[in-house]
Amino acid sequence: MKLLGLTGGIAMGKTTVAAFFAGNGASVVDADSLARQLVEPGQPALAEIQRVFGACLLEETGALRRAALARLVFEDADARKRLETILHPRIRERWLAAAAEWRKRGEALGVVIIPLLFETDAARHFDATVCVACTAASQSQRLAARGWTPEQSARRMQAQWPVEWKIDRADYVIWTEGELHVTAEQARRVQCSAG
Repeated sequence: MKLLGLTGGIAMGKTTVAAFFAGNGASVVDADSLARQLVEPGQPALAEIQRVFGACLLEETGALRRAALARLVFEDADARKRLETILHPRIRERWLAAAAEWRKRGEALGVVIIPLLFETDAARHFDATVCVACTAASQSQRLAARGWTPEQSARRMQAQWPVEWKIDRADYVIWTEGELHVTAEQARRVQCSAG
């Protein structure tokens, strides 16, 4: 099995590209989805977040107040590092387990979406890396369409490496400007080349 690490900037099209890979038969797991699972009520990571950051981050139901945590960690680099210490090892454990399961099943291609692929030194676990990118103008438009303010977008982007650094380190780049069929064709070519 070939294992691809998929990364890129916020709102640059990682999920869309991953869907094209999945549509072509690849197994896909998203680190952000794993992170959401890890902070569900009853999960050890949520209990640790409560111990570190306080019960004020939990709803009465015991669910995580995700928006409040996001505000905290994207305004305070030390808080973000504490959260990453809690979540990143657990996220990595889960996607490594998924990749092991894919290998056991004899899958041809596995794709793991990791926004902080290079920042967390995860690239060494992959046969190749793919960076999904677009222009800063398109990124801003996409973030605005999500309802994010320019300040929220800037704080999120500051928590990641610039996309140019990711492009420089990636084995493949998929440029997501223009029509979806062009992006789909790029994904197909990467899949053929990597697989």
